[in-house]
Amino acid sequence: MENHSETVNKENITIGGLNFSWNLEKGTFQYENSDAVLFWISSAMKSFFDTIEEISGEKAANLVLETTGYRQGLVVGEYFKNLSLPVVDALSLIPNTYASAGWGKFTVTSLDADGKTAAMQIEDSWESKINKAQGRKQHGRFIPGHFAGLLSGLFDQNIWYKEIEVSFENNNTVFNYEFFPSETTVQRNIHELARSEEAEQIRKLEHIVEERTRELNDMVKEISSPTIPVLEGIVVVPLLGKYDEIRSEQLIEKTLNNLPAHKAKYLVLDLTGLDKHISEYTVSFINKLASAASLIGTETILVGISAELAMIIAQTTNDLTKYNFFNTLQHGIYYALAQEGRKIL
Repeated sequence: MENHSETVNKENITIGGLNFSWNLEKGTFQYENSDAVLFWISSAMKSFFDTIEEISGEKAANLVLETTGYRQGLVVGEYFKNLSLPVVDALSLIPNTYASAGWGKFTVTSLDADGKTAAMQIEDSWESKINKAQGRKQHGRFIPGHFAGLLSGLFDQNIWYKEIEVSFENNNTVFNYEFFPSETTVQRNIHELARSEEAEQIRKLEHIVEERTRELNDMVKEISSPTIPVLEGIVVVPLLGKYDEIRSEQLIEKTLNNLPAHKAKYLVLDLTGLDKHISEYTVSFINKLASAASLIGTETILVGISAELAMIIAQTTNDLTKYNFFNTLQHGIYYALAQEGRKIL
């Protein structure tokens, strides 16, 4: 009990040449005379990481952590540089500095100060413990980003990293990283993520548009130029709007399939809705539909011919005079009934 009391009341300790102090009355903890805070890694810090990922998504979360690590490391690197220490001496402080803060075991395995490159081994880091608690085998991007920032501050040049090897020692995962001058920056990564997110949203919108367009096209096929059986043996098809190759072929196929089902002797094509959209192609398509209908025993009657429409048709090279023309739909139906010896009472 006596030893425990002494440990609790001890306010200042030095470990590895680094000072730690507590003030329980003020509720503060200092590391090297700067305010610090302690968190449990596999519970509190894991919850922190999980929350970031839950809110922003895995890609954005990785970039947030990597960018934060880089910018923190840049502050540390500039601090070491301001001490006017040679790079070799500054990096020699890393193992004790970070180990004493509970970051893990860090070893600088190679250094080329002139070439501004380095290699580092990271073992049992707090970030790998969080990753393990999350069920992941790879190392996170905060710590390697942090040391890329630290070296950028020391070398006064943008440094980036890549993972070169992963091994397992004493139930701990050991990660090895190379650090080197690079055009890759956190700002560039942020911009690329924003562009990729934007591109992904555009792809999603394009997919939605394609789906809606497909649905609308199917709907148009159903309601555009419907086949209407008005009386026994008489079918009316109103032509509406502008007809291109796809739409006209769809109409011909649909009409020819429906005529036998309705036992149609007369096909009445209502041209009223074509006043502003008739062209040489449209007249040709009408002629093609009427000719095809005649091959299966259905006579075509054209109705809804205005004076303007008649002039346009007359100027085309297609001859529609072989078909019966009427000004109104009513007259066309009366004609078809008369041909059968019937009339409406």
